[in-house]
Amino acid sequence: MGAYDFITTGSGEDAEKAFFNARGEAAWEYGHGGYTGTIAEKDAFVLVADSPMSPAAAEEYAVYLLNADDERIRSKWGPAGAIPVDDGSWLFVGNASA
Repeated sequence: MGAYDFITTGSGEDAEKAFFNARGEAAWEYGHGGYTGTIAEKDAFVLVADSPMSPAAAEEYAVYLLNADDERIRSKWGPAGAIPVDDGSWLFVGNASA
C-alpha cells in the first residue's frame, strides 16, 4: 500500500473539534473503507505552528512541511499536523495510507 499527501481545512470550536469535523467530511466524501489517502485515516494531530496564520500563509507552510518531509507529519501512520488559521479554522496536513 502507498500513501498520499493531504492538506485540508476543518472548522470547529477548537482544534480537536475541527480535526473531528475534517475527518468526518473526508470519510463521507471518500468512504469508510480505509486507505483513502486523506485525513480520514488519521487518529491524532500535532500542533505544528503556535500562532494563527492567514489562509495563504498556512497553506504555504503546509506545502513547506510536506516538501521538507517534516518528521512530525511524515508517517502515514502518525499524526496530522495542525496549523491555526486567523479566520478561526484549522489547516491539517500530512501523509495518509492509500
